[in-house]
Amino acid sequence: MMGMSGLSKAGAMAWSLVCFTAVAILAVMGLRMFSPREAHIDVPRDRYPVKGIDVSSHNGGDIDFEAVAADSVDFVYIKASEGNTFRDTLFYRNYAGAVRAGLKVGAYHYFRFDCEGWRQGRNLLDAIDRLSFDLPLAIDVEEWGNVRNYTTDDVVRQLTDMVDYLHEYGYKVIIYTNRTGYNRFIRFRLDHIPVWISSFYPRPLDAHWTLWQHSHKGRVSGIEGVTDLDTFNGSRVEWESWLEEMGREYVHGHLRKI
Repeated sequence: MMGMSGLSKAGAMAWSLVCFTAVAILAVMGLRMFSPREAHIDVPRDRYPVKGIDVSSHNGGDIDFEAVAADSVDFVYIKASEGNTFRDTLFYRNYAGAVRAGLKVGAYHYFRFDCEGWRQGRNLLDAIDRLSFDLPLAIDVEEWGNVRNYTTDDVVRQLTDMVDYLHEYGYKVIIYTNRTGYNRFIRFRLDHIPVWISSFYPRPLDAHWTLWQHSHKGRVSGIEGVTDLDTFNGSRVEWESWLEEMGREYVHGHLRKI
């Protein structure tokens, strides 16, 4: 028969096991709650049939856009510029390849918090050099990679200046951002500008969006390594209608001012 000391030891061991199990469960829950979300989500193609990618010099200089188009890709956004002066060295090469492959093409600019908005607009227009596009010019606005000592009002003011500058020259604009950037810079401030949202949730945004970047880890024929994947918020009929609207709004190949 077990004595009192044995019972005490058994109780202590049982209590230790309960505590260990509780700590393990909390640790797993914490990892799930606070670990970075995987930068990829599969989208239902019956709901979002239009497929796109976005590329820059980081994807390398050997993109086979014919193979990209053959892999059911409909459109591509190509990095053109950043800040006041930076130009992507592979922009023209990527643009020419995408156009030859019959893809719908757009250009994007990475927005710097520490640069005047109108100067960034000028840099983008100089970078695209009156080329024709099927998609609105995109401004990439995000905290990642940017300096942090600028207020929200400062950033929004410069962003608005860039948007207005591009509109003045006859170009429509879409703003690319993530959920954090949307809530900080766009929501209640620039709601009239179409949104290209980067999000890895089944419901990308609790507001209207036009394009959705749903992966940083996509695989597409013709591109070595991973690439970003995008989609359009609508059917193919709605996609064609949107492209037609973009075509009517643009002054293809000619700026309204010099």
